[in-house]
Amino acid sequence: MIVINAQDQILGRICTVIAKKALLGEQVIVVNCEKAVLSGDRDVLLAKYFSKWKKGIPQQGPYVSRQPEKLLRRTVRGMLPWKFQKGRDAFKRVTCFVGMPHEYQNVQFLAIENAGRKKVINVSTHYLGDICKLIGAKS
Repeated sequence: MIVINAQDQILGRICTVIAKKALLGEQVIVVNCEKAVLSGDRDVLLAKYFSKWKKGIPQQGPYVSRQPEKLLRRTVRGMLPWKFQKGRDAFKRVTCFVGMPHEYQNVQFLAIENAGRKKVINVSTHYLGDICKLIGAKS
């Protein structure tokens, strides 16, 4: 079992590590999903997620979640071979939480190199939780 703290980590970089570990057959747990970082212009990020969310008919889909833990998990799914059984099995091994659950407070976290917020220089960064609130998440 691997526990990853997503606080101040770049979303895409930690999701690649999560996808690789899940494909290797390990149970991956991600905490503090709302504190993952997206880089880039805020208006461009909002336009990207709004366009995904407004596609289709609300009663028929496609359904796009606005909660940070589900959005992070969906990003991991995009990095897995979803059309094959091994990708679906790997996706079942990924669990995401908002905040820090009590059972994972005293656990050693996996340190991911080159995924920190300081890796992105001279680019504006935004927390995933803030972007989700602007899209329409309730909490």
